[in-house]
Amino acid sequence: MNIFSRRQSAVVEPAPAFGTAAAEPALDPALRALTGHWTIDRPHSRIGFSVRHAMVTTVRGAFTDYDSTLYFDGARPSQSRAELVIRVASVDTGVEQRDAHLVGRDFFDARRYPEMVFRSTSTVHEGGETFRMTGDLTIRDVTRPVELQLDYLGSVVDPFGYERTGFDGTTTIDRTEWGLVYNQRLKAGGTMVSEKVRLQFDISAVRLAS
Repeated sequence: MNIFSRRQSAVVEPAPAFGTAAAEPALDPALRALTGHWTIDRPHSRIGFSVRHAMVTTVRGAFTDYDSTLYFDGARPSQSRAELVIRVASVDTGVEQRDAHLVGRDFFDARRYPEMVFRSTSTVHEGGETFRMTGDLTIRDVTRPVELQLDYLGSVVDPFGYERTGFDGTTTIDRTEWGLVYNQRLKAGGTMVSEKVRLQFDISAVRLAS
């Protein structure tokens, strides 16, 4: 559900294996310096989504309240892992009435299911700056696998001395597979809300102190 600096000395920490790893593609040796624990910097990140509305427009929104734990292994990306816990009541599409509908029983039913959770199960380096992370996404107590494409954007030490890195992540899901089945038929044909939802992760992550 975007990790790490190319200029810092390596901080190698143990990570649990996901089983016996096959040989991985060759990596830039500088990626070893990214090894360690990170967290998403909320003021500089966006956990968002977009969905087609009324067949002709696109509604965009984001979740503003969430917790994250990230571990990146620059030598063995397959050992990298991530967890993201989102409070669904924090959804913001810019329209108060629409947000109230989304947190209600027709969609997220936030009173009964306050959190949406992503937990990674495997990470693959696909070459260059691109990684594929597979994990379990839980919405309304329904858990299904999803696959994210993650593109590494670079890293920097900011003016305050924090080491930060950036990733863009995307995936598309069918919301009905998680029980989000509400819809309305349009007189001209089609439905009010598309079943396909694009999830977008614009992430600035900060290295945690060891």
